[in-house]
Amino acid sequence: MENLKILRTKKNLSQQKLADILHISQQSVYKYENDITSPDLETLINMADFFETSVDYIIGHSEISDIIETRNAYDLNAEEEELIKLYRNLSPKQRSAIQQVMKSYNAKY
Repeated sequence: MENLKILRTKKNLSQQKLADILHISQQSVYKYENDITSPDLETLINMADFFETSVDYIIGHSEISDIIETRNAYDLNAEEEELIKLYRNLSPKQRSAIQQVMKSYNAKY
């Protein structure tokens, strides 16, 4: 379950914070990360959903961290939804500035 620790640290989460999010104990997170015990299926699914990955990746059965499934080009993850909310609260002038920055990073735009 070393991938659980990798995912947790990428999000800058403590074991306690992850435990709070998943409604489990900090000791459980510690035990999972150190291969002392294994989570039940429901907990694994909750982890995969939270980290937007697969159960296979979390348990180390796959090296692919992305979910492999057909996605609509306009399906948004939580981060993209948050960015759209923030963008919509900007003034027209601020939106223009953001668009210019995005264009400078994306030659296809």
